[in-house]
Amino acid sequence: MSTSMKWLRFAAAAGAMAVASSAAFAQEKELVFGLHCDRTGATQTVGVFLCPGYHDYISLVNSKGGVEGYKVRVLEIDNEYKVPPAMEAHERFKKEGAVLTSLYGTPHTMALTKKLEEDKILGTAPGFGTAAAADGKRFPYVFPIAASYWSQAAGAIAFIKKELGDLKGKKIGYLYYDNPAGKEPLVIFEDLAKSEGFELRTFAVPAPGVEMGAQVLDITGRFKPDFVVTHLFGRSPSVSVKELKGKGYPLSKVISFVWGASEADIKAAGGYELANGYNTIQFAGVGPDFQVIKDINAMYQAQGKGVPSAQEVSVFYNRGVVIAALHVEAARNAVKAKGGAKPSSEDVRRGMESIKGFTLGGMVPPMEVTPQDHEGGGWVQVWTVKDGKLTKNGDWFQAYRSVIQKHLAAVN
Repeated sequence: MSTSMKWLRFAAAAGAMAVASSAAFAQEKELVFGLHCDRTGATQTVGVFLCPGYHDYISLVNSKGGVEGYKVRVLEIDNEYKVPPAMEAHERFKKEGAVLTSLYGTPHTMALTKKLEEDKILGTAPGFGTAAAADGKRFPYVFPIAASYWSQAAGAIAFIKKELGDLKGKKIGYLYYDNPAGKEPLVIFEDLAKSEGFELRTFAVPAPGVEMGAQVLDITGRFKPDFVVTHLFGRSPSVSVKELKGKGYPLSKVISFVWGASEADIKAAGGYELANGYNTIQFAGVGPDFQVIKDINAMYQAQGKGVPSAQEVSVFYNRGVVIAALHVEAARNAVKAKGGAKPSSEDVRRGMESIKGFTLGGMVPPMEVTPQDHEGGGWVQVWTVKDGKLTKNGDWFQAYRSVIQKHLAAVN
């Protein structure tokens, strides 16, 4: 072999080694986040807004140098709100080295809880999932990081009490999607009905949740409650608003859990004028008047693009931003704790449990996540349809925490 040929082969080998080394270095300075989403299934009315919000916040962080020098790569998989694809997605995330997972859906969270613990990968389930997962000692790898269905139920009753005064002798209806998520808060409602002295009656809506005329007729014609709490998602919330309004029930006497609380639900029901008075529980701020949203829009403008269309439904978009921001905060805590070294999922889990005083510029209440409390305190806020928009109806609050703690302590 000629000297020149040997040199060419050496150069080629050296080049290949350099590329491989560069790729390895790039991976070393990369953190993978797994994102479950539903863009095509039963709850795509949420996913098509929430998931873009998540991606946009990560893009904003990456545009500023990443998380302490680590760029974040988001691996999204559409689980179509079905459990088998969610299980497959978890395996893909694990194979790709994800340090955390953003879960999507209560049935999926329940199915994956054991796997997350076995694989030592934290998963977040903000505003859904198993309420008992607030107890970090019993559920070390699941983080609600927002008001659970138990805390939402407590918040709804506290709001109703503020509106009606003494609840003794009052009647409250609970209209809910008949699946594990819908049934989750029943124990809290039942407990509070006893302690507060109100009559509770429940009305289950079977899947797919678009036929509830009989239930609403039962509510308005027979039970005639002083207030109605709704816990529906997908296309169901807009149906409930139309049905209740059509039967003459005042929407000012209705309060919805977080997944029936968006602009999309209101528009699909017939618009803001029709939905006037409708009360909604939120775990993140609503609208564009937050610095982080302005920063995202500035990033888009710098790229010669317009405002993201997903922001039209700020309720869900903002939640995606908040979830991503909490993930980044956990990762940042983990990198700092390791002196700049690449963190493992265990490190990120501890980083999540170190979040304190996190507000994202007022978009969320002062969040504090601890090894004991993976929920972050169970804070909620009520926003009401008024003057053609969702309007803040009071500050962040916690409700019946002693009742929540009692039920958490009773979980085996």
